[in-house]
Amino acid sequence: MIERRDALLDGLPAFEPGWVWLVGAGPGDPGLMTLHAVNALAQADVVVYDALVDGGVLDYARPGAAIEYAGKRGGKPSPKQRDISLKLVSLARAGKRVCRLKGGDPLVFGRGGEEALALVEAGISFRIVPGVSAGIGGLAYAGIPVTHRDVNHAVTFLTGHDQTGLTPSSIDWVGVARGAPVIVMYMALKHLKPISAALIAAGRVPTEPTAIVVSATTGAQKVLETTLGAAAADLTLSGVEPPAIVVIGEVVRLRAALDWVGALTGRELVADPLGLRASEARGKSA
Repeated sequence: MIERRDALLDGLPAFEPGWVWLVGAGPGDPGLMTLHAVNALAQADVVVYDALVDGGVLDYARPGAAIEYAGKRGGKPSPKQRDISLKLVSLARAGKRVCRLKGGDPLVFGRGGEEALALVEAGISFRIVPGVSAGIGGLAYAGIPVTHRDVNHAVTFLTGHDQTGLTPSSIDWVGVARGAPVIVMYMALKHLKPISAALIAAGRVPTEPTAIVVSATTGAQKVLETTLGAAAADLTLSGVEPPAIVVIGEVVRLRAALDWVGALTGRELVADPLGLRASEARGKSA
């Protein structure tokens, strides 16, 4: 455990007994935590953490704090959401300072809103600490920007499964396909084949650049570059498993220039992967 409280945390809020802080731990790399997140861990009596929280993040917990796992993973035995919420209420009523630690941001496909509503219903005081979402920070570590002014001015974030574990039936796939130049999908590997088919049927091009970023921002990060039409088959051949973020759109091509993690190990970056500068030069010479 890290046994010191950094001076950077001085002046940040005190964690009062009987409170629950819903804290975003970021996408994996402990360096992407906010100071508020580190401050919460430095004071908490109990840390209730999710499956997607990196072990290095837990090293920031206060010495002597109880560390309790409450992760939910699709297809694997997991605690029920109601039981997790009841545990938070029970711990808070016992006078504990409870840090509910979630991967990414607690309010981005993280059930933080559900847990906060349960705390409100029980009369428990709480604080929400935002975190870097994997759909933004994780893609940045892969060298893929979710927006670029020469490519897109909008991006759609969606989840690849609903409460039942099935492909979300409430998503307007035709609307997404037509209106979102870049699509970022969380928890979509299990249903990638039908999702890809739905998007193609709605008008997306099968050759559209697609990337699957696995274990983003950690030492185990892998990036599978493919196309929308081939993504499901390439995923099967690759053998990669969740957690992963899927991104569809022309911004994926920018990875050839922006893969700064790959450059650290010798990858040669391409200065103008979209040919934008070359097009400008031709236009000026015409």
